[in-house]
Amino acid sequence: MYLNTDTNNKRTLASSTVGGERYEVKRHHGTKYPHLLNFYSVPPTEEITIDEFESFAFDRLQVLKALEGAILRNKSEDDVKKYLEETSNKWLPLHSNESSKAYPVQEERRKDHISHFILRLAYSRTEELRNWFLKYECALFKLRFLRENPTEKQAFLNDENMRWKSLNQAEKKLMKEELNACSIPITTDGEFCDLFEIDFEKVPDLVARRAVYLKEGKAYVPITQQLSLVMYEFRQRLAKALELASKSFITLRNERIMPMLDEIIKQYDGRTQTSNYSVINNPIADNLVDHFPLCMQHLYQNLCENHHLKHYARIQFNLFLKGIGLTVEESLAFWKKSFSKVDEDKFQKDYAYNIRHNYGVEGKRQDYKPLNCMSLITKHRPNSGEIHGCPFREFSQPNLRAKLVQMGVRNDEHIREILNLAEEEHYQVACTKYFEITKGLLDKNNDSIIIETIEHPNEYLNASVLLEKNRKKMSNKDK
Repeated sequence: MYLNTDTNNKRTLASSTVGGERYEVKRHHGTKYPHLLNFYSVPPTEEITIDEFESFAFDRLQVLKALEGAILRNKSEDDVKKYLEETSNKWLPLHSNESSKAYPVQEERRKDHISHFILRLAYSRTEELRNWFLKYECALFKLRFLRENPTEKQAFLNDENMRWKSLNQAEKKLMKEELNACSIPITTDGEFCDLFEIDFEKVPDLVARRAVYLKEGKAYVPITQQLSLVMYEFRQRLAKALELASKSFITLRNERIMPMLDEIIKQYDGRTQTSNYSVINNPIADNLVDHFPLCMQHLYQNLCENHHLKHYARIQFNLFLKGIGLTVEESLAFWKKSFSKVDEDKFQKDYAYNIRHNYGVEGKRQDYKPLNCMSLITKHRPNSGEIHGCPFREFSQPNLRAKLVQMGVRNDEHIREILNLAEEEHYQVACTKYFEITKGLLDKNNDSIIIETIEHPNEYLNASVLLEKNRKKMSNKDK
């Protein structure tokens, strides 16, 4: 893949390698992408701009992160399909050939192809990142495969040489009793459906479900279970490709590409900042405490009770307030009033400098951003006597239960769900579930109405304030 670093005239190029090989720029005519589905076996050979490199990667990441949130929250397959379609249409649209007259399918598939390889390279550097990328790329491919029509699926498989040994009628008759015992589907003319002979280790999910007949190391897979065969091939190929990419990543020293790959990985850890604080009109006058996420509620309550917060707790809460919209002067006034047991000289000497430093008016004058969820979860873990960080990670199960009850979560099933998510280390999903429960966003079946996973404390606050404003508007209309 070649990266074009001149977004205007496309003259300055920097080469990149994928999987240890270098690829030359080519121009293709006709139908380069005949199918919606793609095994991503051949790296892209396009010339792309920096803007495309960044936007393609982040748009695909939006889809994968949305898919992660839906799966972690145990949404039904139908709900996941619906949400994926909505998210994909927004960030990474991909239409079938039957829609080629209405949509630019070749451009859509070009973006899908290139974005996959950018993320493959970015996520190849550690085992954790490779596993995450593999898991959700497989989930994305599976949902796309299920959505595609049978004719297009078969054409794609034929082009990929995905052909397995098929049993003839005579062979199936020899196994008739065994196949009947395994409830192998029968066609309308009374014959067994098409069966493929596969090495059993290639279909572990079917073996675990006892959905195939096993004999002498072979699994006899009905065509109705074809998806398992396809997913095995996709997973195996992508896993090997990620290993190759990880080896080539070690030798990648491109000054233009590396910073962009680093920025992509930051998105795995959550957003670097929230994108919109405009829902807050007057951060001093508005009563915003009820809209705070649990982490900031906890800090604020301790500040009110003890009139003090330790260093990392002050940084966490001060940057949160900065994100709400407090100016440096308003922030200094807030902290001075909150630290009411501290005299003026001590406050100026021990605390005022750090507050101004967070706003970039002291020291190296860096404009620090509000901390995202993954920063709170992974960085500067609290020691004994410290209270900063993410409650869903740092609290013990009994303490988290007590805190949830204190904050108004009374339903035992809701409490168990949040505690289980926290125990399984899905801290942001637990926080999102807490938001839905406390904001009344569950339907009659106790399912959440929204599905996006919250990734930033200020995002939580913005969503809460906006929800309240929208409800007031609807209430006024009803009047």
